[in-house]
Parts: sequence; C-alpha cells; structure tokens
Amino acid sequence: MASFDFSRRATMPELMDTERCDFATFQGCLQDLARVNRLTLAYRPTLGFLDGLAASGRVPRERPLRILDVASGHGDMLRQILAWAERRQVAVDLVGLDLNPWSARAAREATPAAAPVAWHTGDVFAYRPERGFDLVVSSLFTHHLDDASVVRFLQWLEEQAAIGWFVNDLHRHSLPCRFFAAASRALRLHHFVQNDGPISIARSFVTEDWRRLLDRAGLPAGSASIAWWMPFRLCVARVKP
Repeated sequence: MASFDFSRRATMPELMDTERCDFATFQGCLQDLARVNRLTLAYRPTLGFLDGLAASGRVPRERPLRILDVASGHGDMLRQILAWAERRQVAVDLVGLDLNPWSARAAREATPAAAPVAWHTGDVFAYRPERGFDLVVSSLFTHHLDDASVVRFLQWLEEQAAIGWFVNDLHRHSLPCRFFAAASRALRLHHFVQNDGPISIARSFVTEDWRRLLDRAGLPAGSASIAWWMPFRLCVARVKP
C-alpha cells in the first residue's frame, strides 16, 4: 500500500497476468472474482447502459442484439446480461472472449448449456469475428493494459461496435484500495484476488486519465461519457449517432 502513488497509474504486474497455474487454481480465482463483483454491485453500470439503450429505442427488435464481452473471465457479466435480456424480452446473441484458455472452460461450466453464449479464447487485437457486433462491453479489463494499449483498445472498440461500447472499470483512489486489502483478507478470498485487488485499483483510472486517453484515441470531445458509479467504479460509455 505504502508503495502506491495514486497520482498516476501503477505499473506493477498482477498474478493473474503473470503466474502460470492449473485449471482448478484459476477457476477458484474466477469464482472469487465473481463473488467480489456481486458484493460490489459491479454489474449495475453495464446493465444501466443497456437500460438506457433500450429506453432510447436503440435495441433492435427484428433480430438478436449481438454483444461481445472482452475479457469475459468467469462469464458472470454475460450471464447477468442474459438475465437482463430475458426480463426485457430481448433476443440476444452473446460472445465472451478471454486471453486465458482456462476462462472459456470455467465460463462454459458455469453457464447453462442452452444459453445463447459462445466462449472464445484469444487476443482481442487479433480477434476477427465472422459477424460484427452491435455492442462491445468490458469489465475490469482496461486497467490490465498500459496507456498505449488502452488507446489501441478504444480505437478497436470504435471499429467493432456498430451501436456503441461500454468500459466498466475502477476508480484509482487510496480508500477502496485500503478497504479491499482488509476485506479480501477477512473474507479469505483466493490469494490471487487478495494480491491483485489493490494492484488493480492502483493500476486503474481517474477522470482526467480517460479524457486524455479518449483524445489520444481520436474520439471527438463529448462523444463518450465518463461516469462515476458507487462504489468507486469509473465507466466510459459511447453510443454512436
């Protein structure tokens, strides 16, 4: 904690990005991350974005809404989106993409076989889908990237998403960092989660970071919104005209 300088993004690597492990170890980490997501209301910003699109009439009704989740992990965000779609009576075609091959297996095992979700393994920048996507979402992904890669990802989102995209990530601040370090120990979360949680927060963003990165990516001023969500989420939304 004392080594983090919250005035800038940290560069310390996370165990999830660097440690090789077996499937059971990685699955246990993903399951505890999904637990953290539930406790911290992590799905709410993304579902709120979808609510806004539905209210504005941007969700197609004549065909399934096609959504890609980048860095889909345990698949819990897509399962939440599927539940949202069922409540809204919206047909969906969902795809989860993750770099770690264990993620697709873990997500598939946690998802009903009949769900309209496909799980793929690969690097997002090399991913060439057969069909385009209406929406691209990501959660807790961009803080794993350096600034240049975030800019590249924003440009990739612009190319791939026909209707819009949503980046759901963390707000860099000492308070959630200290709280998570204590809470993760008290809850006896997976050791990867205990180690990586504070680092993730220190690697994440403040509003000015996102303004600078959006500008570097070539997005016109005001074309994407940056919003703070409780507790300490900082999200970027883009709906194309």
